[in-house]
Order: sequence, then structure tokens, then C-alpha cells
Amino acid sequence: MGEPDIAAVLAIQAESYAEALLESAEIIRQRLASFPELAWGAEDAEGVCAYLFGYRSRAGKVTPLDGVFAEPEASDCLYLHDLAVSRRAAGRGIGPALVQRLLEHGRASRLKYSALVSVQDSQAFWSRLGYATTRELERSQQRNLDSYGVPAVYMVRPLH
Repeated sequence: MGEPDIAAVLAIQAESYAEALLESAEIIRQRLASFPELAWGAEDAEGVCAYLFGYRSRAGKVTPLDGVFAEPEASDCLYLHDLAVSRRAAGRGIGPALVQRLLEHGRASRLKYSALVSVQDSQAFWSRLGYATTRELERSQQRNLDSYGVPAVYMVRPLH
């Protein structure tokens, strides 16, 4: 993914998420600049139709909504922050394919876990991809989870 794809990312985000969950172009640019190797898009004949942002983190560390991606020392986790698929591309398996590609990257980087925040009743989707809900968060991380302002669940899966 690159700078020219940001407009498409914002359009897909707007059709995929509730208004309370929309993140700015500035935040998207920061994520792209911080971890370009973990910012992936999928294209069809009409252009970008899906995207996935990730970064290296630590299991149990929750990125708040609009939070800056920063890699901690001794990262052990591939954090998937945002997966969205345009309506025109729904049902083609693009979302799971992007996730699998990024998980392969995490395994090759010798990370032990992958984690994410599930919103908008997406837990069943993530469960099918091997993620499980974890409720054991430090108080500060629970506050980060609460920053989403909607029902949100922290989920983790091993990468081995």
C-alpha cells in the first residue's frame, strides 16, 4: 500500500465502520509511514477494494482508537489494527486472504502471537481465523479498549 491508496482506504473505511470508529487520513498516513511492510491492500478492476494495517507489538497491549503505532522493545505479537473490505468485494474471501498473508509475515518474523480488537460484532469472523477472546487485560489496556466507544473485544491467537 502507498500514499496514493489513502483516498480509497478512507472510502472503504467510511462504508465499513460506524462513524464513531472512523480514523483520519493523518492517522492512516502515520501508520503507513511507521510500518509500510505491514500495510497491505488488495485491488480489483476498480482499484483498492480492501486493506489491512498491522504492526509489531506485545501480547496484551491494546492500541486505542486513533492511537499511534509504536513498536515496543521485545515485540512478540503481530497486531492487526484494521481490516476492511469494500462492499463491492464482499464475499470473495479477500479479508481472510489478507489476514493469512500477514500472519505468514508474522511467523516469518518469529512473532509468537497475533492480536486485535474486534468491533461491530466481528468476533465470529475472527474466531474462524483462530482468534480467541481474552478478558485478562491490565487496567490501562482496558482503558485503551474502552476508547473505541462501542462494544469491543480483545482477541489473541498463537502464530505457531
